[in-house]
Amino acid sequence: MSVFILTFGFFIAMFLAMAIGYIVQQKTLAGSCGGLGSVGIEKACNCDNPCEKRQERERQAALNENSIDVKNI
Repeated sequence: MSVFILTFGFFIAMFLAMAIGYIVQQKTLAGSCGGLGSVGIEKACNCDNPCEKRQERERQAALNENSIDVKNI
């Protein structure tokens, strides 16, 4: 039981140290690369050749967008 308490105490101490470091730096949270926006990607899937599921979703969206329905009139 003492090993568990020591390990738990160690993790709490490291967590508090990281929290204090974050508070002192006063930075906003960001990923390791700064996010997709920093490299010019505006969407999560920026593939030249998307998978079949995405192609089907895009095809369905295009059909729905171009269709004339009583609701659209």
